[in-house]
Amino acid sequence: MKIPNFLRTNLLLKITSVNAPIIIIRQVLSLFIRRIVAENFGEVGIDIIGQLRSIQQAVLSLTSFGFFNGMVKYVAEYKEDQEKLNGLFSTAFVFWSISSLVVGILLAVFSSSLSQYFFETTAYSSVLVITGIVAPAIGLQRIYNGVINGLTEYKRFAKVDLSSYLISAALMLYFAWNNEFTYALYSIVITPAIQLVILSYVFFKTFKKYINYKEISFRIPFGNVLLAFTLISFFSTVVLSFVEIEIRNMVRTNISQEDSGLWSGMLDLSKNYMAFSSLLFTMYVIPKFATIKTRPSFFKEVKHIYKSLLPLFAVGMIAIYFLRHFIIDLIFPGFDGMAPLFKWQLTGDFIRLAASILAYQFLAKKMVRNFIFSELISTGLFFGLSFYLVPIYGVEGVVMAHFYRCLVYLPMVAFLVWRGFKKKVSVD
Repeated sequence: MKIPNFLRTNLLLKITSVNAPIIIIRQVLSLFIRRIVAENFGEVGIDIIGQLRSIQQAVLSLTSFGFFNGMVKYVAEYKEDQEKLNGLFSTAFVFWSISSLVVGILLAVFSSSLSQYFFETTAYSSVLVITGIVAPAIGLQRIYNGVINGLTEYKRFAKVDLSSYLISAALMLYFAWNNEFTYALYSIVITPAIQLVILSYVFFKTFKKYINYKEISFRIPFGNVLLAFTLISFFSTVVLSFVEIEIRNMVRTNISQEDSGLWSGMLDLSKNYMAFSSLLFTMYVIPKFATIKTRPSFFKEVKHIYKSLLPLFAVGMIAIYFLRHFIIDLIFPGFDGMAPLFKWQLTGDFIRLAASILAYQFLAKKMVRNFIFSELISTGLFFGLSFYLVPIYGVEGVVMAHFYRCLVYLPMVAFLVWRGFKKKVSVD
């Protein structure tokens, strides 16, 4: 059977088709893992794991100094210019070494007080110490991921992603089955280090080709341009991670830790299916948008992405909603309070997906002010509305806040992108 030409030439669908089996395998495994974790550790365990993942996401951004999207953009632009690549990698490695050292020391020295703040107990201070020890590996893994995404090496990266996930999943399952909760947390913490080892092995020749380690020195010629991405990462990742942490603390205080676990379970499910879109964005959208110079070309590409991607997600999200009770029984047995959260989370996520496609123009064109402004409004609304709605609607108030902030976020981003082209980009 001959494949239609528009399918054979559609890079976005090619990336989707390569990563879809990987995502499906990961989701099937994650369903099984989450069920074991939910059965053995309950809502409280899910809440603590959710809190740890938010901490890890902040550490990931801080130790890589938020350079991931900058690496994607500039590797895509300068992959044929070795001199500029040398300057880019020198800058990234200088900031990585400094930030990794600082973050690692802070986590190790203040592990007890931070454990009390994050988990309301000092029992998990050792988890934060381990996080500090592996902090350099966490940051370096993120930088290398940026290189691979910039080169659009999506086929081999999919294999690396799956391999590292299988190893970390096996560790998590082993400790969950044996009711070793702290060790299960360790397995989460060291996952980026596992990925770094596999990534370095699989892409050794690629890194050797593009990263001239002998030419890397203690200099920062790309300091100013990459620091813009640091600001972007700070507001999109670090601030959001701490907002999630504070919302969990607030739900614990106003309702219970079990209810915080319900939201953490819903958020975890959301992040898993939204991770698919994030992979596509970094491997396709940023490199593509970085090369587009005119407004008509940009909106033509956005239309192409919408037509290729949004129907797939719409069908998937509708299926998840109608299967929500089955999903809860399958993944989170006993978490019946999650059911009302699905409609708000799924609808908000779909709107957020449509907006995020446009918002990646801010990253591709380094429109720092627009990105920070839109993220501040979005995150601020999420934080404020959560604190307002939770006392009224309970834990459902958090996902309602997510939906309402997405309703504001989409038209705001659309306007800022349109205005950005009006000011900076010449029209055909």
